[in-house]
Amino acid sequence: MDDNSLKVGSNEMELVDFRILKQEEDSVYEGIYGINVSKVREIIRVPALTELPGTPDFIEGIFDLRDVVIPVVNLARWMGIKEPEDAIKNARVIITEFNNVLIGFVVHEAKRIRRISWSDIEPATFMSGSGSLDSNKITGVTKIEGDNVLLILDLESVVQDLGLYEPDVDNIPQELETFSGLALVLDDSATARKIVKEALIKMGFHVVEAMDGEEGIRKLDELYATYEESLADHLKIIISDVEMPKMDGFHFAANVKDDPRFKTIPIVFNSSISDHFSEGRGIEAGGEAYLVKFEASSFYDEVARVVRAHMK
Repeated sequence: MDDNSLKVGSNEMELVDFRILKQEEDSVYEGIYGINVSKVREIIRVPALTELPGTPDFIEGIFDLRDVVIPVVNLARWMGIKEPEDAIKNARVIITEFNNVLIGFVVHEAKRIRRISWSDIEPATFMSGSGSLDSNKITGVTKIEGDNVLLILDLESVVQDLGLYEPDVDNIPQELETFSGLALVLDDSATARKIVKEALIKMGFHVVEAMDGEEGIRKLDELYATYEESLADHLKIIISDVEMPKMDGFHFAANVKDDPRFKTIPIVFNSSISDHFSEGRGIEAGGEAYLVKFEASSFYDEVARVVRAHMK
């Protein structure tokens, strides 16, 4: 393995740093944004696009990339930002893949790859009510050089705005296997936690929730204080997101598997990141399954399989 590659459990992520320019009267301002490298397939020059009538104005059109038709979204327009006239000069399209969906995003400049610790990323609660780009379009913020702030965009919300992806919550097996006991769910998205929680309740579990890896560790400590050595008899499974501020899912899993109190409790990752590399990292970190958000039948099947394998 390359020494510069991300180590499982390092609590670091790599971001593509890109810029969106904003015209305000006589001045141009540069917004600094990021997206997880794990969601980026490639970055290309803006191709010739075929316009789609009847679509929102932030959809630039579609193009064919090696026999796959990809929709292209103008991020500035989606964010409600007025672009400078020459913004297209250095423009690029970031081709992304998440939730098993391919989509392109036009940005004004793709700068560099940054490696950032999740512990330096804060939730975007400060953004609440501050104009067109509200906090539910931002997954986190971090300081970079020159006291600048980089915003990590929630591009999944664009995909949902477009109707290109809807969580599959209805495909429930006719004979749903049920269990008893507790399940711990980690996800910084309240919407994602709700979907997973409701699915687990249908399977008979009582659900404990955490917003990130740090809170997940605190919840485990609290559960151990209650159940002590018998914790594994009560806590049957942990379902963890991967991308979370403060402590990501891989780092959380590495901590759990290093702790003799918790190491026998099975972990299943549930993430929008759908590349095979992340799936491999999840297994390396100690996960027993890696699911892509959210496909009901595979969720029920895998959770049942993992829990059953640990039953005495």
